Amino acid sequence: MGWLYKKSLDGFKGPRQYLDAQFTHEKASVRSTVLRSKIIDNRVYYAAVERLCRDTGIREVWALICLIRYDPRDREGYVFGYKDMHESMEPYEYDCPETILKLLTPTNLPGAAAWRARCQERSVVRRNRSTRRSV
Repeated sequence: MGWLYKKSLDGFKGPRQYLDAQFTHEKASVRSTVLRSKIIDNRVYYAAVERLCRDTGIREVWALICLIRYDPRDREGYVFGYKDMHESMEPYEYDCPETILKLLTPTNLPGAAAWRARCQERSVVRRNRSTRRSV
């Protein structure tokens, strides 16, 4: 999968609002809703996305990861770009906030489980660092 670049955010306030809207949509049998999202270091967007299948009532919440580039002054006019990835792709980005990880439903996908475990490990390390600094 490649990157998608745009010349505007289509009227949205910022990249987070744009991406929240892009991944919240309804079709006849499925509804997807971004439950919570956050951008870390102005380069990675993390989101918990709820997928509800209306026919079966099956509900799952999975992690969406987007690498982002936002430069309103880009010389060529391509002010925003992103590359979206499902957690099962095991993206090499592990700073997903705990508030998002806690919303995810259990998964049988090995790649997603491995990615979640790595994010949890990094979260513990970050928490320990901040505890040591405050002592």
